[in-house]
Amino acid sequence: MSNIPLYQEMRQKAGPLWQAVFTHAFVKGIGDGSLSRDRFEFYLKQDYLYLIDFSRVFALACAKSRDLGDMATFATLLSSTLNMEMELHRKTCAAFGIPAHELPKTRKSMITSAYTDLLVRTCYEGGMADILAVLLPCACGYAEIGQRLTSQGLPKDRFYRDWIETYSSREFLDLSDWLIGKMNAHAGDETDHRKDRLFRLYESSTRFEYLFFDMSWKKEEWPEGLNV
Repeated sequence: MSNIPLYQEMRQKAGPLWQAVFTHAFVKGIGDGSLSRDRFEFYLKQDYLYLIDFSRVFALACAKSRDLGDMATFATLLSSTLNMEMELHRKTCAAFGIPAHELPKTRKSMITSAYTDLLVRTCYEGGMADILAVLLPCACGYAEIGQRLTSQGLPKDRFYRDWIETYSSREFLDLSDWLIGKMNAHAGDETDHRKDRLFRLYESSTRFEYLFFDMSWKKEEWPEGLNV
């Protein structure tokens, strides 16, 4: 049995996947400010739809929590996502000439649909450890991306700078640390068979993180032939 904390073991096993995320042209383009505006707009629209369902995940996590403190934290995360993170998207899109009321009308891409289906289905069917396993790649992955890009120096482009500062903020890092702590706290309650399932859930979400950036780089809603 490994002595490594559960989350750290998950992160270690998915190391090659995360390296692919960190070195993706989309992520690097945000970091150095070279990402084309049309790609960023595509990303913002799809991410807005993603965050709607991500908010549902926090709501379900709150409902399934047995601890009042955990309920309060998930309720705070729900509010922060709806009123802060999504507001950043609305403001940025407005600056690009995209009105807020148009964002929910965006058609979900294949990747966005598949990713959010995984999240919501897992939350309905699974327990708290399952929920945390599919949440962690987004929450903790963005925190790590934000820190990495900040360490390289912020770009001059204010939109990309705001994006990086949001995900490298103390508030966002505290969220990441809290979720990691909750995941590790569940380690002692899980059998090896259950841990294998948690690893698979974490890996699936991590793969979707890569695919989301890749989809945004290609501006691909659906594969050619189905994109009608």
